[in-house]
Amino acid sequence: MTSKTEERIQALEVALNNESRERDFYMKHAERTTNSFGKLMFQSLANDEAEHYQRLLQLHKKLKAEGRWPETIPLKVKGTDMHSVLKKVVESVDTSAKADTDDMEAVQIAIDFEAKGEKFYSDLRDSVDNPVEKEFYRVLAAMEREHRLSLEDTLEYFKDPEGWYRMKEKHHMDGG
Repeated sequence: MTSKTEERIQALEVALNNESRERDFYMKHAERTTNSFGKLMFQSLANDEAEHYQRLLQLHKKLKAEGRWPETIPLKVKGTDMHSVLKKVVESVDTSAKADTDDMEAVQIAIDFEAKGEKFYSDLRDSVDNPVEKEFYRVLAAMEREHRLSLEDTLEYFKDPEGWYRMKEKHHMDGG
């Protein structure tokens, strides 16, 4: 096995470890929080991270067995469900349901996780020449970015549910 293949295997092992830790973190906070939006959001993220982990694990096994990056890999990774979670909240928001300090702290930690994941996958994407490998890491970086943006939105909701709801509902005056 070449040193380049060994580096790829090590990078995937780091990614597997990160995805596993993030999934566990999200599951723990989904169980802990009493905020219904927080519970939905953490469960959705835990499911996404489990999906990422499985895709990475399949790729890791293939790379170790074949000693080279596969010619084709399924680039279709289940996308995050955060938009439907946010839609449910807008439809049935409880603007009096303030998040506790632990919820906000967990979301801030999660934002940091996702930002680091986005950078990790972007750096991997930028360091490879293989177009299939480059696209795989691009997709993962984009998903981490989507998670980060959703978490930033969640933090705004936790800080000010009423203001967040007004913004999402997009109230405006028509001058009539």
